[in-house]
Amino acid sequence: MAVACGNAFILKPSEKDPSAPMLLAELFAEAGLPAGIFQVLNGDKVAVDALLHHPDVPAISFVGSTAIGEYVYHTGTRMNKRVQALCGAKNHMVIMPDADLDQVTDALIGAGYGSAGERCMAISVAVAVGDVGDRLMEKLAPRVAALKVGPGLDPQSEMGPLVTRQHKDKVMGYVDQGVKEGAKLVVDGRGLKLQGYEKGNFMGGCLFDHVSTDMKIYQDEIFGPVLSVLRVKTYDEALELINSNPYGNGTAIFTNDGGAARRFQNEVEVGMIGVNVPIPVPMAYYSFGGWKNSLFGDTHAHGTEGVHFFTRGKVVTSRWLDPSHGGINLGFPTNG
Repeated sequence: MAVACGNAFILKPSEKDPSAPMLLAELFAEAGLPAGIFQVLNGDKVAVDALLHHPDVPAISFVGSTAIGEYVYHTGTRMNKRVQALCGAKNHMVIMPDADLDQVTDALIGAGYGSAGERCMAISVAVAVGDVGDRLMEKLAPRVAALKVGPGLDPQSEMGPLVTRQHKDKVMGYVDQGVKEGAKLVVDGRGLKLQGYEKGNFMGGCLFDHVSTDMKIYQDEIFGPVLSVLRVKTYDEALELINSNPYGNGTAIFTNDGGAARRFQNEVEVGMIGVNVPIPVPMAYYSFGGWKNSLFGDTHAHGTEGVHFFTRGKVVTSRWLDPSHGGINLGFPTNG
């Protein structure tokens, strides 16, 4: 979007996975983009701070955790820069009693465990309404246990490794904490061992049931293959649960009731909503957005708002004088 709007763009990727951005830069150059229009700056906080303070950088667009996003937003705006910070999430999926549970199960496997849960649009909380909880777990648990975990180059792999050993240890620590706090660990992926990859950052899918809102596995964004199931009695309880959460990134409802779907999309305080769609974005016309602690800044990253962020308005008033303009006019100027 930045380049399309006529800007030069510096991409500062995560220091944990710089390879894909470097390939992107090579492809841009191969496609004929002039040198300097798209640059990759690798590094850690030192590189981030350099961009935040450099006088030649007028705008910052960030994607990452809420804590870092808030730092980027406050530091950048203090330097009089335009900043948008797309931040953390705790995305809920509401499962109504009338939902098609085969469809729900497929959706939760993809949205909860795709990319090993390491994406900000992952569904990490399933909210089972009414009597649907037991029926959901009967279908979901064996699917999670049967996930094929392996290296990305293996076409049989359904879920790959976590990004670093440190992150794997952090995610495993959340699972330990969930067990300690009393959640029911229905599927435990902590003991996964892959022959030939004993030192890899692999873990199996984990599935918790009977999670409550006072538990750390519910409150924090785990960013791993861990799905928590909460049970509520009514739609109104599910709605209150989501609206009281500090994050407002993405959410979904699965139901065959059009009235419930319309109520949900009007009443939920979340920026991206799916109806029988687990991950409602990204799409070309709506790439990303969010509410509450999932976004700092005035504009989202999608469509016309993305264009607005990467451009500045310019007003030009011009007049070409006719030699026979007729002298001084003391009246108020008009378009005529």
